Amino acid sequence: MNDRPAYKRILLKLSGESLAGQEKYGISLETLRRFASDIKKVVECGVEVGLVVGGGNIFRGISEAAREMDRVSADYMGMLATVLNALALQNALENIGVFTRVQTAIPMNQVAEPFIRRRAIRHLEKGRVVIFAAGTGNPYFTTDTAAVLRAIEIEAEVILKGTRVDGVYTADPEKDPTAVKFDELSYMKVVKDGLRVMDTTAITLSMDNKLPIIVFNMEEEENLKRVVLGEPIGTKVRG
Repeated sequence: MNDRPAYKRILLKLSGESLAGQEKYGISLETLRRFASDIKKVVECGVEVGLVVGGGNIFRGISEAAREMDRVSADYMGMLATVLNALALQNALENIGVFTRVQTAIPMNQVAEPFIRRRAIRHLEKGRVVIFAAGTGNPYFTTDTAAVLRAIEIEAEVILKGTRVDGVYTADPEKDPTAVKFDELSYMKVVKDGLRVMDTTAITLSMDNKLPIIVFNMEEEENLKRVVLGEPIGTKVRG
């Protein structure tokens, strides 16, 4: 294995559902510890890590539970759910000696720092993991879009999207055994074929800023480190 990282600064995107582990809702302590351990190994390689996590394990604005709610209120509840996940990840990382900062798009000074781009970059330069919470701070935008936006703002070289599958397929591999995996995709093919990488806004923003996305299986131990070291795993989306 090559010991030199392929990237100096990354943005890791995790879904809220991934933190639930085998459960439908909530946070799995075992999963939290495993993710924190994998992130620490990347930090020890000298890589600067920004992190965006969703809130679907706690509340999703477009879920059945929000069916009778006003969409804007439901989306704000979803943003607050991401803050809970961010604080859980911060605690797990600091328990194993990784310095972190949580920055939120919605001001809540007693809980975390407000998002300030220059301050975030300074934290990264000092080797701290910066966890970006509360999405973009605006309703109607997903945490996928928030991840791309923050990646561009902190000048990350790549977005790493950790999922439960080992890349992007022609169909859902958990439901369709004939689904075929892509090793590489263009942004336009993702949009044209409606492939499940990120939402259209996020993909378009990535395409406009020539920001590559790698979709990989975060469930497999040390996969994050393997991606950072340049191993050809997962699916790479680029121009």
